[in-house]
Amino acid sequence: MELHNIQRVYLAGIGGIGMSGLARYFARKGCIVCGYDKTATDLTMALQNEGMQIIYEDRAEFIPMSFHKPCDGTLIIYTPAMPKDSAILHFFKQQGFELFKRSQVLGLISKGMYTIAVAGTHGKTTTSCMIAHILKYSGTDCSAFLGGIAANYQSNVLYGDNNVMVVEADEYDRSFLTLHPDVAIITSMDADHLDIYGDHSHLTESFRLFASQIKDGGTLIYHKGLPVGHDGITYARDEEAGAMAENVRIESGDFYFDFDNGGTQIEDIRMGIAGMHNIDNATAAIQAALLLNVAPDAIKSALGSFKGVKRRFEYIVKNEAHIYIDDYAHHPEELRAAISSVKKLYPNKKLTVVFQPHLYTRTRDFVDGFAEVLDMSDELLLLDIYPARELPIEGVNSELILDRMKMWNKRKCGKQECLDIVRVEKPELLLTVGAGDIDQLVHSLKNILEHV
Repeated sequence: MELHNIQRVYLAGIGGIGMSGLARYFARKGCIVCGYDKTATDLTMALQNEGMQIIYEDRAEFIPMSFHKPCDGTLIIYTPAMPKDSAILHFFKQQGFELFKRSQVLGLISKGMYTIAVAGTHGKTTTSCMIAHILKYSGTDCSAFLGGIAANYQSNVLYGDNNVMVVEADEYDRSFLTLHPDVAIITSMDADHLDIYGDHSHLTESFRLFASQIKDGGTLIYHKGLPVGHDGITYARDEEAGAMAENVRIESGDFYFDFDNGGTQIEDIRMGIAGMHNIDNATAAIQAALLLNVAPDAIKSALGSFKGVKRRFEYIVKNEAHIYIDDYAHHPEELRAAISSVKKLYPNKKLTVVFQPHLYTRTRDFVDGFAEVLDMSDELLLLDIYPARELPIEGVNSELILDRMKMWNKRKCGKQECLDIVRVEKPELLLTVGAGDIDQLVHSLKNILEHV
């Protein structure tokens, strides 16, 4: 597949964060871009406003005529999240098209580029966005395919004038094994996607394979303690490592730390975003930027101006009466990081958490972990499981989590009931968490708390 010949691109699952990045990339190159997604969202609406034709019914008759016959100038991309019985995918296969996964296309785009790939079960989106921002801010420049909307740029894809590329490397479906980076970063390797991997050991092996694919002369950066099975630069917070975050502190609501990798010291770095876990992410990002000879002062200034990623510890309301933070956390360890950070920032406020579990398999596999972490909240409003690509599993529901929790102030509720409760209780500290469609509540919750 020669990408420079491509004139038309169809993306099945165009509304996904990674797929929409590819859609924008090809549209910018002048290609005709069309696609399908099952739900209209703010992101798909934005793509349509940018000139892309999108359908919301999985029906082959709605596919434009220009995509009915295979030719060298046509590229069909699909996400593994598409159902196997998709009528659109069936049509393309019957017509004789070669179908490419998003990760395969990302591998083709990054071929020949100096690639920084960030992997990890959590932390990868914020870390890759931080690196891209440091490179942009410092004038080093880069292109980037990100797994979230970078607040500084209001986009998930950035364009540069050099051969440096930052990519978020997704472990789902072993997608990241299509990449051969110059710099690989591994932020975490907690058990996840067990519907794909079966058990944690297979996930670990996949990360080790990813680490083995670094180009000759390349560099592996990984969180200290991870069993990556390869030599590299370790990083950690407040403990001995190749790259260290030290003297971590909160002053006037801002997070500060010092960086030291034995050769470069950067003192009094102020983070533009909150969260202890983001100190870890920043430490990895600094080490990656130093490999590209970015000046320490530029790195320090860039991190201070970094506005974060949409739905990653994102402040929705912040005033005297109410604090409302929204986060994408959908794994017990991500929830732990989010809740811990909120409680450190606001130790004297009552924390109300609204959580929407994501996937039946993940709920089943980590029910005890979810219960333990959610017990850290002062009040819990628990929504139904968001199924995404999955069919229901008998006996697996949100009540499983509730039944295992020790904290008494908890209840299961629907979305409208959740809004009604918030309207009555007017919580002083609210955290919404989940990777499903819980973000549809954000605007309404914001309105309620801003007009108390």
